[in-house]
Amino acid sequence: MRARPAVRLLRLGRLPYAESLAAQERCVGRQRAAEPGPEPGPGAAGWLLLSEPAGPVYTRGLRGGPDPAGEERRLRARGAEFRRAARGGLLTFHGPGQLLAYPVLDLRRLGLSLRAYVGALEAAALGLCRRLGLPAARALPPPYTGVWLRGRKLCAVGVHCGRHVTSHGLALNCCTDLTWFDHIVPCGLEGTGVTSLSEELQRHVTVDEITEPFLDAFEEVFQCTLTSHEESMG
Repeated sequence: MRARPAVRLLRLGRLPYAESLAAQERCVGRQRAAEPGPEPGPGAAGWLLLSEPAGPVYTRGLRGGPDPAGEERRLRARGAEFRRAARGGLLTFHGPGQLLAYPVLDLRRLGLSLRAYVGALEAAALGLCRRLGLPAARALPPPYTGVWLRGRKLCAVGVHCGRHVTSHGLALNCCTDLTWFDHIVPCGLEGTGVTSLSEELQRHVTVDEITEPFLDAFEEVFQCTLTSHEESMG
């Protein structure tokens, strides 16, 4: 039996979104510098960065809208940051009460295509939902990428992949203030809503509470071993 690849786990905690992006870029640089061979196998397959945004921020992916400058001014006026992100997808929101899971993985180590990788991210979120007693959660085909409950999006997925190394990942609403989504069309999907674990379970669900069951689901889906990494990323 082939050894399970190791993935280094970085728990960044609650911090500004820009700092989580900076940590991600450092991990991407380190993973690309490792230059592993093209065959899947044991060894470090990359990193998993977990964080919770310290403040509200709207992010736009690589696909722009009709008036990006005007949109940015309008959203900043509401007291949120605005960031352009090198990921697929359109406009979305990140903020306190939301789990950001950004895997920086060499897909060759895992033997995954990009499409299979996106499906695996969705499967990890679905595994968490099952552990929390939400078996009705579903992943839908594009353009409805992500995890949905009762026609509302619970978890958004947006990724980037360059030289076989992934970045960005998923954003899962735990106890997020969903009113921030009222000012945008999340992911460009007209007529759809958003939800959170707190809303679905009718109790307050924090990022801390769901972190361990999410990590269990991630290991199960990706068939990897997570190893805590405390080294300074500065």
